[in-house]
Amino acid sequence: MPAFSQEQKTDTVQKPKTQKYGIRVGADLYRFARSFYDDDFQGFEIVADYRLTKKIYAAGEIGNTKITVDDDQLNFTTNGSYIKIGFDYNAYENWLDMENMIYVGFRYGFSSYSQTLNSYKIYDDSGYFEQTVVYPNQEYSGLSAHWLEFVGGIKAELFNNLYLGFSVRLKALITDKKPDNFDNLYIPGFKRTYDGSFGAGFNYTLSYTIPLYKRAK
Repeated sequence: MPAFSQEQKTDTVQKPKTQKYGIRVGADLYRFARSFYDDDFQGFEIVADYRLTKKIYAAGEIGNTKITVDDDQLNFTTNGSYIKIGFDYNAYENWLDMENMIYVGFRYGFSSYSQTLNSYKIYDDSGYFEQTVVYPNQEYSGLSAHWLEFVGGIKAELFNNLYLGFSVRLKALITDKKPDNFDNLYIPGFKRTYDGSFGAGFNYTLSYTIPLYKRAK
């Protein structure tokens, strides 16, 4: 009888709950879709994160943007690539086997690009003459920029290991290499700059986790 009781207790011991650790890779759906419906835009962004601890993830993005902007006074094209690296902190307390995220984080961003001044208008404040349009087609290459981002977002698990995400980003430009006799009007990864050294952005992502191992909760 004592042996039977010991065996019964052993059978009722539950296995510890575990959480997945691995690398999650995906893409920004907004940039992908815009490349199809906007003739002046071509670009992509690949996103990834790697779970370090229960709450902390190493995270980053890499992308490319080619965009033509036609403003009232000038028309220009920016073409270049960027990379962002940093960390995310998951503030959401999952229950059962959920792996969702409500997170905050930061990124350090770097971009290398070129700008081409396609055309500009010579302003005439007299009102007697039509504005003269000049087409210099002047390219400025070898440009670069550095900035910081504060990130907030969510990732929801749609199916096993498949996630839909959304994030917003507040950006502060640290330094940028400006072309001679011109300015950095658009920086890939940072966006417009002539509104000041601060900016904002967002992304919609679809990503998939490649599980590497599990740890007990």
